[in-house]
Amino acid sequence: MPAVFDQAIDAVRRAVLRPELVLTEIPAPANLAPFSLALAADVTPARHSEDSDLGTGRFILLYDPAGSEAWGGQFRIVCFAQAPLETDIGLDPFLADVAWSWLVDALDGRGARYTSASGTATKILSTGYGELASQGDGAQIELRASWTPLDHEVTAHVEGWGELLCMLAGLPPAAEGVTVLAARRAARE
Repeated sequence: MPAVFDQAIDAVRRAVLRPELVLTEIPAPANLAPFSLALAADVTPARHSEDSDLGTGRFILLYDPAGSEAWGGQFRIVCFAQAPLETDIGLDPFLADVAWSWLVDALDGRGARYTSASGTATKILSTGYGELASQGDGAQIELRASWTPLDHEVTAHVEGWGELLCMLAGLPPAAEGVTVLAARRAARE
């Protein structure tokens, strides 16, 4: 393993995450880069080894010693974050913008150095029918993003991703100056 990727893995493992997160290392997707590391996190999981009812996410660190023109560097971080919402919050036309701003704020608030950020924020509204009618209406927010860290010191990137997961799940922000829109969670109606 290249020394710089080994140093990046050490930086990932130095990350200090909120106690509401349960973090595990998972197999990294194959064929995205010569070297990679993947993490999964759940916000206060309700069931062992299953996705959380409050929020879940993935963090993937990619490394290509030859660099990638598309990435703009040798490293790339890919993340996913998802959380259920109350249906009325899911209808908010600014929800996707807020989710993206929370990611940027979480990274910037920790001093993460990066470039080439991109991603999507998706609002999912659902209604159960037939055998699923008892589930009623529901909503979710899902954020998929990637960015290029400027060096192998990615501790702040992991911590920012962890804070994003907690904020999407409705937990109060840990960073000063950041406010949460709604900290309520409701079961599907």
